[in-house]
Amino acid sequence: MEQFDLLNSIPGGDAQRLLSDTIAKAASSAALAAVRSVLSYGKPKKKKTSGFLKFSNRELNSMSDKLKNYFVCKDRIVTYRFHKGVYEVQFRRDGIKLYVAAKDLDTLKARFRYEMEQHLLLHPDCPRSPRSRYDPLPNYSFQPQPAAQSATPPSPQQESLQSVLFTDYVAQWLALKKQTVKSRTYQEYERISNCHFQKDFAGVPLKDMTRSRIQEYLFRFVDEGKFRTAEKLHLAFSCILDLAADDLGFVSPMKKIVLPYYESKKGSALTKAEEKTLVEFCVSHKDNAASSALLVMLYCGLRRSELKSIRTEENFLVCTTSKQRQGRVEVERKIPFSPMLRKVLPYVNFEKAKSINLSTIQTTFKRLFPEHHPHELRYTFITRAKEAGCNLEAVMLWAGHSFDRDVKTSAVDRG
Repeated sequence: MEQFDLLNSIPGGDAQRLLSDTIAKAASSAALAAVRSVLSYGKPKKKKTSGFLKFSNRELNSMSDKLKNYFVCKDRIVTYRFHKGVYEVQFRRDGIKLYVAAKDLDTLKARFRYEMEQHLLLHPDCPRSPRSRYDPLPNYSFQPQPAAQSATPPSPQQESLQSVLFTDYVAQWLALKKQTVKSRTYQEYERISNCHFQKDFAGVPLKDMTRSRIQEYLFRFVDEGKFRTAEKLHLAFSCILDLAADDLGFVSPMKKIVLPYYESKKGSALTKAEEKTLVEFCVSHKDNAASSALLVMLYCGLRRSELKSIRTEENFLVCTTSKQRQGRVEVERKIPFSPMLRKVLPYVNFEKAKSINLSTIQTTFKRLFPEHHPHELRYTFITRAKEAGCNLEAVMLWAGHSFDRDVKTSAVDRG
């Protein structure tokens, strides 16, 4: 009623025109809304988009692995691959070099996260990954600062990790080995230390001997085809870092170090033609420094390191087994003169064979048979004994072997 009172208060015909205009506009607006509702009837309503792209399974399968195989760790995008049944990550960015492998994806992510945390813990000065435009903005609201606290002094273990060098524990390891292994074995450990540890890790703190660094170092030898060297270094690293871990109370990084499997090349006995060639050389070169030693090794099955202990007793050759461990009682064994050895006895000088330089044997033998090793003369002796029908237990005594493990292997598998 208030609206009609307002219209009546307008003078003349202006009130009627205003009323008619208002009614016309209202009718057109109602008609337009009705038309729109009719046109949109039956059409699906549009959903509000969230701002993210969505892909179907078909589209995902057509993408490259580089676009699919990734995850995020510590503000860094990490790509991985599935290769030969193993998930692998090789991360080299922002001064970080990490390699992680696992048989399933969840384990790979967990291992990588652990390795990344360990790296950032040991290298606090490592640059952070640049912030992405999709990262949330930092909160600039005022936060009350806590009261300043006195810095906690580092523990003795932390100070030790900062100050102790890796080569310091290499020296301790060598000192222990010198007292517990044979001199020849110790010389090999000392060679490994001088050629690798002292050369490649001089001045490196113990805290910097991380799993990724050692793994990458060992893979260098694997890539060069030096599998045996990589195995020896792996064993030495394990002994040294386990020793340091027990003393300083940290987890040894060697627990997760892996090396690819490889099958070492096994020696084989000389063929009878090759044996004949060797004998003819030694007989025709009686004055050669290695001739007597080669004949003794061929027809008595001796190791090179056992030549220095040989002596003769009637129709037997007596020697001391060189494979006994440090501190154990030395074992002597007696090898009878075989018919083949008796034939070449006039050309054998036992004293000359006893005092020969072991490198001379290696050099002379390799000139004759580049594809063989002097230790294969021992395999030849065992093989010929088997071919002649000798009892394997007797061969075990002559060769100084354990019957179940070595004689059967040498006599059957290698001969």
